[in-house]
Formats: sequence, structure tokens, C-alpha cells
Amino acid sequence: MHRLFLDANILFSAAFRAKAPLRRLWNRPGVELITSAYAVAEAERHLDTHQRARLTELLKRVRVVPDVPSHELPTSVVLRGKDVPILAAAIANHATHLVTGDRRDFGAHFGKQLGGVLILPPRDYFESTQRKLRRPRKRR
Repeated sequence: MHRLFLDANILFSAAFRAKAPLRRLWNRPGVELITSAYAVAEAERHLDTHQRARLTELLKRVRVVPDVPSHELPTSVVLRGKDVPILAAAIANHATHLVTGDRRDFGAHFGKQLGGVLILPPRDYFESTQRKLRRPRKRR
């Protein structure tokens, strides 16, 4: 089972448009969606009233965890202050993946594990799981 920690930009993008492609994350079999109170607050800050209502509906299927102290990060990881609580919460809650569209701050870490959490942009996560869902045809 994948435990996906959703960054604020993923929450924002899924709530911004009613038919956002990222909403496919909410329908994946064998996936638990997790985010933090910090990420929710960050996403809400940039949404209008209707979009916040969509976010509220989406969050009904997401486990929102409390924020954790930043000292939970591996000492070798250097991130901007706003990103530290995201990764710290993902690690503390044993996420298998941190799904983020934040190329500026997490891009150098895409495809790598930090504190046991694989950092991926949404497209890479979808592509990696699609390959596993496809089964090779049996030759006759």
C-alpha cells in the first residue's frame, strides 16, 4: 500500500478546478492519502470560497496529521523554511511518497528518498504506478 503525503500545491491544484487531473489520486486503489494541517492552511490561503469548499470535500478522504517539529528531518537535508514542515510531517507519518509539484524546492530531490520517503512529482508517480498496473500479455 502506498501512503502518499500530499504537498500544499497538490491540494491547491486538486481544489482549484472541479475536474483537475490530480483528482485521480483520490481514486487510486491501495493508496492512503495524507497531508498536514500546515499544508492544508497553505493551500486554503490561495483558494477562493468555492475552491475552499472543493478542498473541504477532498479532505474528507485524506488523513490530516498534526504538524511536527522540524528537528525530525535528516541532518543532511537542506530545504527552505516553508518546505521543512512538509517533509518532516511526511517522514514522521511514515509516508512512502511525498507527491509535490514544487520543482523549485524539491526538484533536486525528485526520484530520491529522504528519510525513507520517495519524493516525486505527480506525473512521475502516475507513470510509475501505471507501469505496475499493466500486466504483460501471455504469449501463446
